[in-house]
Amino acid sequence: MREIIFDTETTGLDPAKGDRMVEIGCIEMVNRVATGRTFHAYFNPDIPMPAEAEAVHGLSDSFLADKPRFHEKAGELLEFLGEAPLVAHNAGFDFTFLNAELRICGLEPVCGSRMVDTIAIAKVRHPGAKLSLDALCTRYGIDRSHRTRHGALLDAELLAQLYVELNGGRQIGLELAAVQETTIVAAAAAVHRERVFRPARPHAADAEELARHAAFVESLKSPLWTG
Repeated sequence: MREIIFDTETTGLDPAKGDRMVEIGCIEMVNRVATGRTFHAYFNPDIPMPAEAEAVHGLSDSFLADKPRFHEKAGELLEFLGEAPLVAHNAGFDFTFLNAELRICGLEPVCGSRMVDTIAIAKVRHPGAKLSLDALCTRYGIDRSHRTRHGALLDAELLAQLYVELNGGRQIGLELAAVQETTIVAAAAAVHRERVFRPARPHAADAEELARHAAFVESLKSPLWTG
């Protein structure tokens, strides 16, 4: 199954108040394995970058000044996304910004039925635990030492690893065990097919054996069953 893991960076928290997307990073996975295909783009939001947002992701007005507008890359982005499920951490936030940008371009928004939220998955697996990307990477031993600031593609790469772990990991050991068990069962079945069944040998006592047994019983002194 093809899935897209993605993350966004923005100028703020609410597109309804004029905030815009300034970066998107996407990782393609097939059967929970990264294929190496990615989509990554920065966008000029045409509005000043608030200092608090720049402190999070480090994307300044000067850095974004020569970057394309979202509508210039929208077609390429949608082609990459295709019809695959879209996986994000706190996915409602990323979907809101993605669909806001698509609407500005006059394009159809992405259907919410395609949304997969890793926070929702983590809540089920680890109720009451911290659910930030950093906290969950620490829980699963995912190296994030190179993450000094938020970045859409870097966070998508970390999330791709986390998504695999939240869904049970690679389970290589279990796969090997399954192969071994299948081999053992097949071998046992082959032995069973080759076995030659013989009729049971007679095991009833003959007259002589019965006579010896009776004589032995008679020789017993005060047996328990007579007391």
